[in-house]
Amino acid sequence: MLVDSHCHLDFPDFAEERAAVVARAREAGVGHMVTICTRVRKFAQVLAIAEEFENVFCSVGTHPHNAAEEPDVTVEELVRLAANPRVVAIGEAGLDYHYDKAPRDAQMQGFRTHIDAARRTGLPLVIHARSADADIAATLEDEMGKGAFPFVLHCFSSGAELARTGVRLGGYVSFSGILTFKNSDELRAIARETPRDRLLVETDAPYLAPVPLRGKRNEPSYVVNTARTLAETTGLSLEDITTITTENFFRLFSKAGRAARRDA
Repeated sequence: MLVDSHCHLDFPDFAEERAAVVARAREAGVGHMVTICTRVRKFAQVLAIAEEFENVFCSVGTHPHNAAEEPDVTVEELVRLAANPRVVAIGEAGLDYHYDKAPRDAQMQGFRTHIDAARRTGLPLVIHARSADADIAATLEDEMGKGAFPFVLHCFSSGAELARTGVRLGGYVSFSGILTFKNSDELRAIARETPRDRLLVETDAPYLAPVPLRGKRNEPSYVVNTARTLAETTGLSLEDITTITTENFFRLFSKAGRAARRDA
């Protein structure tokens, strides 16, 4: 069983066939999915999907692109919403200096708020990092000094040093369809270097469909293609990578593991 640790099933791309998308994932051997919140003010829509499908969990948080829209989101609000049994993570939050859709100070404020919520709840923080390696690393170092918190560097496409820093601080590194792209040799080298007990796979659907489906709308069933490339990259079998990434998922997203055992 594979797990798609990061997708966006609430996005309009899936509105007409959400149930079919979830069913195709199950048929492809994807046992669980986490649909990720990008706006706390739209959390109810994300939660409704997680409550509709027993193999779908969700997160709560504000994407850095939307940080200026939700400057009033508090740690207390995140902690309260995260108490729902279907919520297994905080975020996604972080820093994106590539698009700069929100002022950088607003992104940083949101990032630190979400870190505090992850620390208080014990739920993993899903970190969005793009073109902001130095500030992400410095913030993680600083915040870890205030108290440990679990986290994952999602859809990893940053430099090797950020991956090393993340792992050193106890974090996980999640690879998406980008890993399969022809020009991703550097990223595959990072995947080879990442300790096996810190590897995750995801789709970030509807974005970044893997080869040979690149250019199509992505969906959770396609995480199999990323897992296959990760297996080839690390010299392991697909079966081994499936086992490793699933065990890693349930170790990090421990609340999902408890819920899955109750549902079994």
